[in-house]
Amino acid sequence: MARDGANDKPPSPQVSVAVVAYESGALLRDCLASLREQTIGDVEVILVDNASSDGAAQAAAAAQPDLVFIANAKNLGFAAAVNQAARRARGRWLALLNPDAFAAPDWLEALLAAAEAWPEVRCFATRQLKAEDPSRLDGLGDVMSLAGFAFRGGYNQPDPGLTDPALVFSACGGAMMIDRGLFLEMGGLDERLFCYCEDVDLGYRLQLRGEPTLLVPAAAVRHVGSASSGGPRSDFATFHGTRNRLWIYLKDTPPALLWLTLPLHMLATAVLFARHLTRGEIASPWRGFIAALDGLPLALQMRREAQGARKVGSWAIARQMSWSPRVLVRRKVVVRPAVRSRGSAPTRSAGA
Repeated sequence: MARDGANDKPPSPQVSVAVVAYESGALLRDCLASLREQTIGDVEVILVDNASSDGAAQAAAAAQPDLVFIANAKNLGFAAAVNQAARRARGRWLALLNPDAFAAPDWLEALLAAAEAWPEVRCFATRQLKAEDPSRLDGLGDVMSLAGFAFRGGYNQPDPGLTDPALVFSACGGAMMIDRGLFLEMGGLDERLFCYCEDVDLGYRLQLRGEPTLLVPAAAVRHVGSASSGGPRSDFATFHGTRNRLWIYLKDTPPALLWLTLPLHMLATAVLFARHLTRGEIASPWRGFIAALDGLPLALQMRREAQGARKVGSWAIARQMSWSPRVLVRRKVVVRPAVRSRGSAPTRSAGA
């Protein structure tokens, strides 16, 4: 079921914000309130509910008749719900905001200002802060290690106070903005992943096309994190995270880099499983690992699609990764200076 809030369609907005809800409770109300308080008025809000039973999305839609409301009869997963919103949206830009994230009033204004200042860039990451302690990071863009493990840069660490826009490997889907035409051209998020890591996959595919992602530190949100899925170490999260991480590694890693990094990926996987074992939580990641193996034919099909659209080589991707084991272990922030080159995308430094 879908509903438009107005009978006559207004002019296309600058940006459409997609919020995907699933048992989001009171957090959803606060998320939508933060969008109503944005310093720009030219915003379309699209709320997609994945068959929640708590009634929060229906209550929000009734209280805010100007938003676009899509109610799914079953849980389609985050990826499919975002794609629904993207197809329904009218804005040139598509912003994603988790229902447990609360945007600063100038969040969208800062993102649109960056898009104007960097016309060659079509994807933007934001500063994510811990909702319970905004002095600490929830993430400053996503980092891809040479082992093929992605993580949110600086997670749970003090906010370093970066001010200048900088290049990151990919944007966290909890709070980001992308050119909607580009998003749709790429097929949106991969719905076969259902939930978890689909934003990393999107960012990796952008890298394969030579499309940079720019971190905009001035665009900030406060994020609770995993509020709908029971936490980052829940059975749901660890199963999907394990399966999807292996699929994305196989899907997106260019050929030469795949064979070069395979031993590192296997070692990192073994270390992670050992950590799960010591915590007594091996069942869910093991099921995820078996599901990844069972789905190997599908993963290979996904790989053919991703590599068929690739425009850059293995070395170009390797230069955007972190080569430091210490960075991976400590989940450190990794940004690269963005130097504007006239008439082209920002050049990328080779630092790790």
